[in-house]
Amino acid sequence: MSPTSILITGASSGIGEAMALSYAKPGIALFLSGRDRERLSDVTNRCRALGAEAHSRRLDVTDRAMMDAWVGACNGSRPLDLVVANAGISAGTGGNGETAEQARAIFATNVGGVMNTVLPAIEVMRPRKSGQIAIVSSLAGYRGLGGAPAYCASKAAVKAWGEGLRDWLADDGIRVSVICPGFVTTRLTATNRFKMPFLMDSDRAARIIISGLAANRGRIAFPWPMAMAAWLAGALPNRLMEAVSHRLPRK
Repeated sequence: MSPTSILITGASSGIGEAMALSYAKPGIALFLSGRDRERLSDVTNRCRALGAEAHSRRLDVTDRAMMDAWVGACNGSRPLDLVVANAGISAGTGGNGETAEQARAIFATNVGGVMNTVLPAIEVMRPRKSGQIAIVSSLAGYRGLGGAPAYCASKAAVKAWGEGLRDWLADDGIRVSVICPGFVTTRLTATNRFKMPFLMDSDRAARIIISGLAANRGRIAFPWPMAMAAWLAGALPNRLMEAVSHRLPRK
C-alpha cells in the first residue's frame, strides 16, 4: 500500500500537482504528464528537490497511441505501483458555454483520456497480479446538472467504469479507487463565478486522496457534507431535483 513508482496525468496543476509533491521523497519514482510545459517542468523540479526521481512528459491524454507508448515506457523503466488518471477539463453553460465543440472535447479528455491511461496500466499490471489504479471523477458525477451537463456526464461515466473495474480486477490483484472531490482550488474552479461551498485547497485534497488510496477505499468522496448532498441529489425524485437544479448557478 506504499507505492514507490507512481504515474500521474494532469500533474502540472491542481490535484495532480499536489499529489505529485505529496508523494515526492527519496526512493520514489514519479512519472508526470501535463499539457503545459512550463508548469510541468516546475512541478518536476520541485519533486526532484524533495528527493524523488521525477520524469515528465508533455502529452495529450486523448492521443491513444502516445499514451500506450508512454505508460509502457514508464513501466519498463520501473514497474508501476500506482497510476492516477487525473487529467481533465471543464466548461459550463454560464456565458453560453458547453458548445458542441466543448462537449466533445470534455468527453474526449475526461472519458477517452481516462481510458487511454487506465487500459494500458491494466495491461502492465495484470501479468504480475499487483498494482493500483486511481480514477479522478467528481461529486458532479452523482447527478446531471444543467450548469455543466457534459462535465457531469463525463465524470459519471468514469465513476461507474471505475466502480465496475474494481470488482472485475480484484481477482487479478489490481486495486481500483474512484476519487470524487467536491470543490477544490484548481485552475478548473478558478473560473467559477459563484460561491463554492466547502471549497478546500489542493494540498488538503491530496492528503485525503492519498490516505484513502493507502486504505484501499473503493470510493474516496469528500468533503463529507458535499458528498452527502451529491448522493441525495442522485436519490431524489427527478421532478423535485429538476426544480432544484434549475435554480443552481451556472458553471
